Amino acid sequence: MPAGMSEAAFKADLTAVLVAVQGLVPLVLTLEETGALPSGPLAPEHRSIQAGLRSWVEQTTRHPIGHVEQLYTFADRDRSRGGAEADSVRAISISYLALTRSVPDETGWVDWYSHFPWEDQRGEAGRRITAMLVDRLSDWCDSAPGAEAERRRRRTRIAFGLESWEDELVLQRYELLFEAGLVVESAGSGGPPREGTGRPMPRDHRRILATGIARLRAKIKYRPVFFELLPETFTFLELQNTVEALSGVRLHKPNFRRLIAQQRLIEETGMISAVGPGRPAKLFRFRREIVEARAIAGTKLPVMPPR
Repeated sequence: MPAGMSEAAFKADLTAVLVAVQGLVPLVLTLEETGALPSGPLAPEHRSIQAGLRSWVEQTTRHPIGHVEQLYTFADRDRSRGGAEADSVRAISISYLALTRSVPDETGWVDWYSHFPWEDQRGEAGRRITAMLVDRLSDWCDSAPGAEAERRRRRTRIAFGLESWEDELVLQRYELLFEAGLVVESAGSGGPPREGTGRPMPRDHRRILATGIARLRAKIKYRPVFFELLPETFTFLELQNTVEALSGVRLHKPNFRRLIAQQRLIEETGMISAVGPGRPAKLFRFRREIVEARAIAGTKLPVMPPR
């Protein structure tokens, strides 16, 4: 422990990235008063951190959760920006990703793309915001000398998909914007949010959320945890909409259907859904025994080329 820092200078919290999907929108639970992610102290009676997180989330949000996993432990002193306490107390956030299929009907659930509008590449609006941010980052790159300018340009090309868009690089894109002073949380940004930079969050919570989105986007490519966000029965369109909402990209429908069929992940229920316009659609359920028996190794989502 560094000289002059006592044990009392550390404060450990559990922070939850609790995700649900409603229609075409991925939702994350935040505290209505502050816009922060739900968090609470690590209690000594918890059998394990994960058990404590599950119990705490279900008690405080009244949402049963399915898949849960630890994300990361955040303890960077210069990233908290939490006021006077941040100068004397080292805040440690043990973050978890948790999924719920419970339909969110109370306040506090927000579209995660309101915090990261450039991450939604399903339509023209997200791609327009991406282009605008790349222009601003280009100015930041040009402001650096020689080799540093080229390093910044290379990071921008990779992170913002100037060669190919990688949906998992959520944290890298946010970190670039942070370093360039383009988001409110940056020490040198100043003023209200700039157009296209998304809704800020207190302390380091937008960084934690970016980590959660990146982890979930990576995970759905080799383990179908998206079933934890769907009702017990669903249409194929609802399944595709859920995966597209999480990944932020359009999927090639025939190829996606073929991928799901090859993995034998779902089966027909013999029922149909009459909800919505058009022809009634078949209802499916996922085959839990298949999912539990093996993961999908090395699966890549069949992404549609941008129009």
